[in-house]
Amino acid sequence: MKVSRSSRLNGEYQKEISEIIRTRLKDKEPALSGIISVTEADVAPDLKTAKIYISIYAKDEAEKLRSFDIISENAGFIRHELSQVMRMRTVPALTFLWDGSMAYGAKMDELFKKIHDSEEKKDGDD
Repeated sequence: MKVSRSSRLNGEYQKEISEIIRTRLKDKEPALSGIISVTEADVAPDLKTAKIYISIYAKDEAEKLRSFDIISENAGFIRHELSQVMRMRTVPALTFLWDGSMAYGAKMDELFKKIHDSEEKKDGDD
């Protein structure tokens, strides 16, 4: 099965950006905290722009927002570091977006659990 060039690039950008955030950006910005995951990278076909989806697990909402702001503010730094690693003619402009899929998944799990518990309670009443 052939894998398209764009999907290979997306995976490579995702891996490299995650590594840059984990190492170089954390060294540059000590206030960056929490568990940060690059969940997806979506590079445009013309390689000029890329949407990078970030998920952050932190102890509170303020810490999540602070870490996301630090990442967004350092998009140029991350792009520069990416240009040092990737052997490409152009490195896309990076736009960081919040990935709410983990929070959505947790909410759905909670709803399913409530449904399951209410079904068990209903069966116990019969």
